[in-house]
Amino acid sequence: MRKCSEVMTKNPVYGLPGDRVAKIAQLMQRTDIGSVPIVEDEQSKRLVGIVTDRDLAVKMVAEGRDLKTSRAEEVMSRGVVTCRAEDDLEKALEAMSRNQLRRIPVVDDNGRIVGIIAQADVATRVNRSEATAAMVKEISQAHPK
Repeated sequence: MRKCSEVMTKNPVYGLPGDRVAKIAQLMQRTDIGSVPIVEDEQSKRLVGIVTDRDLAVKMVAEGRDLKTSRAEEVMSRGVVTCRAEDDLEKALEAMSRNQLRRIPVVDDNGRIVGIIAQADVATRVNRSEATAAMVKEISQAHPK
């Protein structure tokens, strides 16, 4: 069984709670990613939230908020589902499917971000096409609320 550390993207880019949302969106564009983990501060790198492309669409654009004045902490998702580097990858995939997540941050014992696993990481780094297809289907499926 593979470990999350074998599949994750190490040292992902991140933002701070006080960063302007425009800066977060530009970071997504520049690095071609769909989410930016938000950490407490540069020193601790303790994960406190995540801003996804969906957060930008739903909480910024749809609500008519100003990208230049709104801060990451105003739109970030809190209570982020995470996994640990030493966890079996299967555990992370199950959490992604169960919570319909396209990416899952990887944290250490202190809640410090050390990596992130995205669907693309699983698709390109794990030789299990059936499992990848099932995960993508489950994540993308609408679930009754």
